[in-house]
Amino acid sequence: MSVQIENVVLHKLIRKSDTEIELQLRDSLLNNEQAVTNLIEDINRVYNNKSKAYGLFNSESLFEQSLKELRLGNQDFLNFSQESTKQLRNELAKYPFAEGGTVIFCHYRYLAVEYLIIAVLNSCLSMLVNEQLNISETQYLDIDHADIIARIDITEWETAPDSKRYLTFLKGRVGRKVSDFFMDYLGASEGLDAKAQNKTLVKAVDDYCQEMQFDNKNNARENVYNYCQAQLLAGEEIELKNLANELPATDENNFMEFVKNSEYDLEDTFPVDRSALRQLKKFSGSGGGLTLSFDSDLLGERIKWDPQTDSLVIKGVPPNLRDQLQRNSGSN
Repeated sequence: MSVQIENVVLHKLIRKSDTEIELQLRDSLLNNEQAVTNLIEDINRVYNNKSKAYGLFNSESLFEQSLKELRLGNQDFLNFSQESTKQLRNELAKYPFAEGGTVIFCHYRYLAVEYLIIAVLNSCLSMLVNEQLNISETQYLDIDHADIIARIDITEWETAPDSKRYLTFLKGRVGRKVSDFFMDYLGASEGLDAKAQNKTLVKAVDDYCQEMQFDNKNNARENVYNYCQAQLLAGEEIELKNLANELPATDENNFMEFVKNSEYDLEDTFPVDRSALRQLKKFSGSGGGLTLSFDSDLLGERIKWDPQTDSLVIKGVPPNLRDQLQRNSGSN
């Protein structure tokens, strides 16, 4: 399904020195041509496929006040984007490591939800061969490796002001540093911690299985994992009441009641986090020069743990590891 673009404009920030950033502002909105639509759809696609953090505006956010003025019709989208880019330039100047780039503001609708997306994209050089087979240099926007993007769910922001998740952003490939200036510019802070919610869910599932003393705990974990993967692939969130249907229950106890009567602090719905959910499928750990990872269904079968001696017995060493061990021991 394609996006429905309402307004879109580009500006540019050019880093001149550690303290100087040149500002190049466009004086008109872009027309909704096919190239523009393709650009926004690519940004939307890449953004949807990346892991995101969730946030909300601080009480004194200048950006939020400006956005409110835009929504009230007290300023137009072009002016809003120009003034916002000036604010972004001021924040960027505080961080010598932060490069400039092409700044994209786009107000659009997608799947019946209204969004404002702001992205700072780097440009890359490439080679272009023309019809005369001459080579020249050209620049393109590096959308696939974008790591400075924020998106405001305007629909949720306006209808659920107490939400802690109407703003999403990328943390960047080198951690929080890259996104620090972006969050300061937006006047926002982190809200819902999706990774923590998923980790808590895994613990709650394990505790529930332990209390219920299921004969096959791995089957229960597998069912929960499959449900979460299906939600992820469908672009949907985890819903606790639906997830509870994947776990065995008795007349006296079920997963929803178990969570409600405990202090897990789980939201009714929250986004899927791939890395946290891997714990449902694998056991892993490292320390003291040792790193181990194996599928959870191998425990009790090929892998046995003796809690008394704190040791693991592995039957059926992986061939490539066995080969290394044989070479090291000098055996055949």
